[in-house]
Amino acid sequence: MPLPSGNPVWPPVELAQITPKLAEWGAWWTGQPDALRQVYTTGRRTPIDRPSQYRGGISGKASRLWWGRPVGDLSQMHDQTHVPLASDMARTSADLLFADPPTFRVDDAATQVRIDEAVGDYAYATLTGAGEAGAALGGVYLRVNWDTAVDENAFLTSVNADEALPEFSWGRLRAVTFWHIVKDDGTMVLRHLERHETNPAGIGLIQHGLYSGTPDHLGQPIPLAEHPLTAGLVTTVDAEGYITSGRTPGLNVVYIPNTDSSVSKAFRGLPQAAGWGASDLDGVESMLDNLDEVYSSWMRDIRQGKGRILLARYMLDDLGAGQGAAFDADREAFSPLKMAAAESGDAPITSIQFAIRFAEHQATAQEWTEKIIRSAGYSLQTFGENGDVAMTATEVAAKQSRSLLTRDRKIRTWRPALAQIMAKLLTVDADVFSRSADTTGMSVEFSDGSQDSPLALAQTALALSTAGAASTQTLVAMVHPDWGDTKVLEETTRVLVQSGMSVPDPFTTPPVMTDAGIP
Repeated sequence: MPLPSGNPVWPPVELAQITPKLAEWGAWWTGQPDALRQVYTTGRRTPIDRPSQYRGGISGKASRLWWGRPVGDLSQMHDQTHVPLASDMARTSADLLFADPPTFRVDDAATQVRIDEAVGDYAYATLTGAGEAGAALGGVYLRVNWDTAVDENAFLTSVNADEALPEFSWGRLRAVTFWHIVKDDGTMVLRHLERHETNPAGIGLIQHGLYSGTPDHLGQPIPLAEHPLTAGLVTTVDAEGYITSGRTPGLNVVYIPNTDSSVSKAFRGLPQAAGWGASDLDGVESMLDNLDEVYSSWMRDIRQGKGRILLARYMLDDLGAGQGAAFDADREAFSPLKMAAAESGDAPITSIQFAIRFAEHQATAQEWTEKIIRSAGYSLQTFGENGDVAMTATEVAAKQSRSLLTRDRKIRTWRPALAQIMAKLLTVDADVFSRSADTTGMSVEFSDGSQDSPLALAQTALALSTAGAASTQTLVAMVHPDWGDTKVLEETTRVLVQSGMSVPDPFTTPPVMTDAGIP
């Protein structure tokens, strides 16, 4: 299927019922007050009272939310305080998955070495960012890229779910079109489209196109050389915009839903959304809005609780004609005040100090925070609610059981996708950079999500060693769970040599010769 033509509406009409929800989740994730106002007020200045507030359905509900309320005075915007709990949840989800990087395994030793070289900090940083975006938007894409001007290896990049038009079959991705805005001056918008598909033989194809349009329409295709960000593709694509290298079996991209698509409440009943996952924010948007309203009320109490002084008019200093009057509260000495007879009954100084309802606001905010975190599938302890008290891995697992269950659910969607995209990366790397790759037995291993302290690990290893229940290599791997097999084997050899438990074989070890040549 070629890239779009005929100046279609953009974002595509196929996403008309999906894009608004992605925009809502994205606004909560980024935490920008202007984005939240735009999502819930459609970006228009509105009167004090709007008919939409009395409607039913989605539009009426959004109009009645705290961030959807009409703003009659620009000064009222200062009353709206945002708490970045949604962003914290997305970041926590990514940390639960990738704080300890996953391990990729294959049967072939040479390919395993290549994986260890290709997968490093850059790849893990990409996975962590993708995990955060996927938790917020319901899913994320990982794709294989290569650019000899940047790196001599193929590498992974991620694309957010709100920049893609996917095509699913039975919940599986079979094609996708990404778009990125490369220029927007308010009237003219340049979009770079990147389509991933397979030919009838199952070979992955990538097609690029540059379009000049408007904010609401894609426009017409123009040469890739028209913009610096796409000019570099000119030498790598054919006349139809297809990349001519890196054509290997399967798509160059995978989609990882945040959770199984069948549990998405926001997209339930939408056939075009079959395959999309559910955001961690799915169903808690109104509670996040309530939390912001609580904190906004708290901050309003603080502003209104500032001490104020009411003075009789005769106590003010005249600043001159047309300049009004003022009073210096820091003055230590005052000249005698002439009290006018008409004002003799006025209180000279009256102080006003409103109460700040600290305890009430704190308790309410804590209650909404706990409800949001639990509804999103996490334990309060994951967010540091139990303080910084040291705990064993068993205690951590007990107190964070809900978070670890959610993590396990997400691993079941990430593991097969990571195995697929890593196999694709190796085959592309072999095709483009003339290397060999055998992806047989590709597997992905995640850590258990909780680790004991070094002291607890050492005590466990000591007990096993005393009981003779584990080999030295097993004990080294236990004490250093973040080490790979090669490093564990090297350390095991050093431990055995240092302890005198490693004795050279006299039948295979060559004798040491003296200077005279005598063994």
